[in-house]
Formats: sequence, C-alpha cells, structure tokens
Amino acid sequence: MSLTMRAWFRGMAAAFEAEASAQALSGILLLAMIIYTGYTIPKASMIGALRWISYANPLRYGFESIIANEFHTLNGTCSNLVPQGPGYEGVSLSNQVCPTVGAVAGQSIVDASRMSGGCVCPASPDLLRSLQAIFRKNFGIVCAFAVGFVVCLLIFTEYNTSVAGESNMVLHKRGSKAAMLREADPVDEEKSLPSSQAVSDPDKEVADRALATAPAMKDFFSWQHLRYTVPVSGGTRVLLDDVSGYVVPGKLTALMGESGAGKTTLLNVLAQRVNIGIIEGDRLVNGQQPPLDFQSQSGYCQQMDTHIPTDTVREALRLSASLRQPASVPEVEKEAYVEECLRMCGLEAYAEASVGSLNVEFKKRTTIAVELAAKPKLLLFLDEPTSGLDSQSAWAIMRFLRNLADNGQAILCTIHQPSAELFQIFDRLLLLRKGGQTVYFGNLGHNATTLINYFERNGSRKCDPAENPAEFMLDVIGAGATANSNVNWHEIWKNSPEAVTTQEELEGIHTEGRSRPPVAEAFHSEFATSWLHQTKELLFRNSRSFWRDPTYIHSKLVLNIFGGLFIGFTFFKAKNSQQGTQNQLFAVYMATILSAPLSNQIQVPFINTRKIYEIRERPSRMYSWTALVTSQFLADLPWNIFGSSIFFLCWYWTVAFDNARAGYTYLMLGVMFPLYYTSFALCVAAMAPSAEIAALLFSVLFSFVLTLSVLSLHFHANTTKSSTATVLYNLSDSLVGGNGCIASLRIHT
Repeated sequence: MSLTMRAWFRGMAAAFEAEASAQALSGILLLAMIIYTGYTIPKASMIGALRWISYANPLRYGFESIIANEFHTLNGTCSNLVPQGPGYEGVSLSNQVCPTVGAVAGQSIVDASRMSGGCVCPASPDLLRSLQAIFRKNFGIVCAFAVGFVVCLLIFTEYNTSVAGESNMVLHKRGSKAAMLREADPVDEEKSLPSSQAVSDPDKEVADRALATAPAMKDFFSWQHLRYTVPVSGGTRVLLDDVSGYVVPGKLTALMGESGAGKTTLLNVLAQRVNIGIIEGDRLVNGQQPPLDFQSQSGYCQQMDTHIPTDTVREALRLSASLRQPASVPEVEKEAYVEECLRMCGLEAYAEASVGSLNVEFKKRTTIAVELAAKPKLLLFLDEPTSGLDSQSAWAIMRFLRNLADNGQAILCTIHQPSAELFQIFDRLLLLRKGGQTVYFGNLGHNATTLINYFERNGSRKCDPAENPAEFMLDVIGAGATANSNVNWHEIWKNSPEAVTTQEELEGIHTEGRSRPPVAEAFHSEFATSWLHQTKELLFRNSRSFWRDPTYIHSKLVLNIFGGLFIGFTFFKAKNSQQGTQNQLFAVYMATILSAPLSNQIQVPFINTRKIYEIRERPSRMYSWTALVTSQFLADLPWNIFGSSIFFLCWYWTVAFDNARAGYTYLMLGVMFPLYYTSFALCVAAMAPSAEIAALLFSVLFSFVLTLSVLSLHFHANTTKSSTATVLYNLSDSLVGGNGCIASLRIHT
C-alpha cells in the first residue's frame, strides 16, 4: 500500500504545473479514498451514485485485507449485554445480546472475524469462508493499482512539459500604458522581448539625466588586515588571510579570484552578513568605526535575483523605498525617488511588468534598482552581477554600473572570468587566491597595462597582445582550469612596493577621514519604519500576490466546494437512527479532515516568501520577522474563512442537520476552525526548512492531533483536548448531542 500510494501522489504531482492545483485535487480524491474504505460509511449506507468509488479505491482493498488478517483469529468478551439494569437482574444469557456488529444472540463472546467482516465487507460472506482467497485477490488488485499509477506518472511526466517550455512573454499589469505594449507584436515573442540595446538606447538620455541627479556618495570604505576564521570539524579554517583594500566614490572596484578563493566570503564579511566564525582586523568608514546601521546604509545585490514574482517592478521598488528609507521622509518623496530609480536603471518601459516574467538582464536591473531605491549612503555591493547573462546583457549591466560609478557611486562587485571588454570597465582590482590571500590590489590602467606590468615585472610570462588580461592573470597565479604555478604570488605581493603604497593610501584615507565627523546612524532602532507600517505594507503585498495567483485561490475554493458537496452527498440526509447518527458524526469528523490539504496549500507560498525574507530582506533590515508572519496570516485568513463558509453551505443542509443549530455550527466551522488551521499550518511551516519537510511534519503532527481528538471524544473531563478536539466536541455535541433517539451515542467529555 505504501508503494501504491507513493506512486499515486507522484502521479498527481506530475499531472499539474502548480502545487496548489495538485493539492486541491489530491485532497478531494484522498478524502474520497478515506471515506469509502468501508469503515467510515458501510456499503449499506452508501448512496448508489457514489458506491462505485469503493470499488475503484485502492485503500479499500488494503484496509480490508489488514483488518481481516488482524481480527479473524480474535474473540472478544462483550462488556455490555442488553437488556440489563434495574428490572432485568434475572435475565439469562440466552435472552441477551451484545450490541456489537457481528454478535450472535445468546453469546457473550464475539467472533472478531464476524465483526471485521461486518465493518469491512458486510455484504460479502467470502471474507469469513475463504480469507486466503480474499488476501490473494486484494494483493493482486493493489499491485495492479500500483502499476497503473506508475504508468500514469510516466505519461504525465512525458507530456506535461509546460514548465520546461514556459513562454518568455513579459506580463504587464492590466491597464498599464507601457510603450512596449504598443510597439511589440503580441504574437511575436522575440519582438515582445526586445534586446537591451533596443530598449536602453532610446532612454539613454533620460537615464543619464536621472543618474546626474542621484545623490553621490562621499564616504570612503576601507578594510585593513582582515582575517576570517570559521569552525570546521576537527578545528578551524582560515577563509580570509590578511586582506586590505578600500573603495572610493566614483570608482568601480572588481573582486576576482578562482573558485574557492573567498570572493563572496569577503563581500559578505565586508557587508556584515556573516553570523558565524571570528573576524579580525578593521572595517572602517572614513577611518572610523562604521555606524551600527551599516547594513541599512549600504546596498547589497546578491547573485540570485530573489523577488516576489507577481509584483511589478514599480511595486518592488516602492516597497523597498517605503520600508528602508527613514520614516521621516514623506511617502510622496519616496515615490518620486522610485521613479528616478526606474529612469536610472532603464526600467521605465518595464515599470508595470511583473518581475517574474522578466528576462535575466532586467531582473538584475530590478535587483540593483531595489537597492538604489533604499538610498544607500555608503556603497553598493554586488555579487557576480553578470552571472547567467549572455554577452550583450552582461555588457548592458556593466555599462550601467559604469554610469553609476561615474556619477559618484562607490561600487564593489565580484566577477568571474569577464571578457576583455567587461574587464576594461573596472577602475581597480582586488585579486585573491585560494585561502583568501591577496595577490594584487590597485589600479588596472588603460587596457590593464598596470596590472600586466606588475605580473611581468615579477617573473610571469609575457601577455599576448590579443590575450584577455583577466584570463592572463588567472593563468599566471595558477587559478585556471589547467593552470599551475610554483610562484608564491601572495609573498611577492606582501614584499612589493604596490603593497606598501596600498598601506600608505589606506593611512592617508584614514587620516583625512578622521578629520570629518563620524557617519551618523540614520536609524535609532533596528528598522527604519514602525512595526505597524511594516505589517501594513507587507499585508498589501501578500494580498496582492494572492489575488494575482488565481491558481492558488481557485484551488482553495475548489477544494472547499467539492469537499463540502462530496461529504454532504456521501452522508446525504442522514436518518434519525443508530447508523444515521453515526453518519452525522463522521460527517463532522471528515469536515475537519479537509483542513490537512488546505494547510498544505498555505505552507507553500509562506515558505517561498520566507526564502526571499531570509536571502535578501532580513540582511537589509527591511522589516521584522513578526511583521511578515502577521501579514501572511492576515492575508490568508479572509480567503480561508470565505472558503469555509462556502464549504458550510455545501455541507450542512446536504447532511440534513437541524436548522436551529446552523448559527453556532457556522461560527465554529466557518470562522473559528479557519483561525485554528491557518495558524497551525503557519506554525509548522515556520519551523520547517522546506515545503516538503513542512508537509511531512504537518502530517505527523496532524495525525497526532487527530488521534488525541478522537480519544478525547470518548473519555471524560480528565482528558486534555487539542484545538481540533475542541472543535469536534462542540460541533458533535451541538449537531448530534441533542438527538434523543440514540442516547448511547451521545458524546461526553
């Protein structure tokens, strides 16, 4: 059964593009499998139109075999014979019967095989006559289901290639007046995605004017004798070893080295984005200690462009400006600066385009624009801004960074094996080798002549005039794929006049900087804005994201509608009898089971949003974790209450519950229960590293909660009830507890 159901779940996942759609249909089908195993509702109580589900249900055959195998050798003593009590003291056993399925009148011992046969397959005497035949038949049927599900998995995997073949069409906000929409042919994708040259050239003058008006950076950032050690198994490891350098406004500094040399590590250490290990040395702003809110006053563009895919470019920039600029700045001024950033980055034509539909180049432009919208006062860090770009897009990004630097921005960025043309854009270079040791720091010179002369003067081979200087220097220090060097270039650097000059320049920068007042803290708290403002902005963003993801909303509503109708018609017009009352109890119980797939739907977007928070927004001190969780809860809750309300309308009167009890039932099932499972799902998701682990952890905890819930319904007040048990108790007692015809079925706690 485990292999069969695993194949079924994999097949369901392969059949859909989005997680929410797969979870909606699998939730409904799994609900049908659970109900129609033969235990929740006996075959005699199944309506004819849905009885076929029990025959197409692999769980039914596995459950039937397990129950028959476990019970057919057991005999139980009846604990409650009827009639008994006052007035029946002298009644003999021959005139009594055990009120249990499978019991025989006049016997106090119940044959468990009769009981299992009645529960699983009351209409089939074969279960009692030939258990071996039943086992063989059911085993073969379950194996056939497993093969069928695997075949479906292979078919769906083969033909459901929509994810791999996604269109590159840029999606604009409805009603936007983007110039691209007027110029592009809606049928021709190549025209709808113009090259960077075609888009940026007409707007070059506008971008240049916007760059000229951008606030220039005036502070010098430096680091001296930096050493970074991290704990490893069996000791420690040095990742950065005596690294010194500086970044000045108006200069574009490259940070290069072979893979594993510590480029990104140095960038993270300088940006104060590491939380393990020991950092030695000085990181200074104008020769003085950096302000406590250094992370807020600097911009950091990571290699991966992490954004909410449904947000437009303008909305992403506005959120960054609103939450990262000081609260004293009016919102009108922040929005005006956002428009300047759009012009600076050449994104005006894409201002109303969703970030998720942009190509790699414009996503990178958006990432840079988001950081610029925060008005960083000190410098801008970039981690491999050309990674994943073609040559034309890489040139466009580097030309844009060059324009930023020419207009007073201080920029430090890592780059991996640039072309000769891209390498010429940089002013200065910090070159590292493995172990985080400095090989060179200084100016590049025209056509990198200063760098080439340094290496040739210290014993390297000659650089061919047609050779890429970036590849030449990496080959010389032994950083290439096939390169090898016996020269200790780190020792050569430490003893070189260039290293002495660098230290003298650092001392000069520190001396000149200490004559200025220290850089003041822009914020006197951890975040730039208040908690309420953060929650409000995030609530708008999350609500907007849900609204623009119709698959998520439709899946949630479909699951509630079809789940309500399915449970309602399964227990259609339950009668006022022993079996009818039991059917009503199971109708209430199965209504709470629906919260499992609904909770799994909630967890996926929450974890996706949390990844963006952990990767980009938390290190930038953009907003509080509690604001994110609160906004996510408040954004999801109305949809969950709305879905539960629709479920109630489809479920309540179909089962034929009493009209007089509808109000309280709606309060518990339509309002209180969504509050419970929404908070429970987010709580589990918050402690899980991924959506897969969250679903697994939720299944374990939810199974535990359900077990306690069922037990608490059958024991007295000493039992501690979970929230699910409280809902079940209140609903069951309200809907069924007043039924006078079957007093023995009333639930007491």
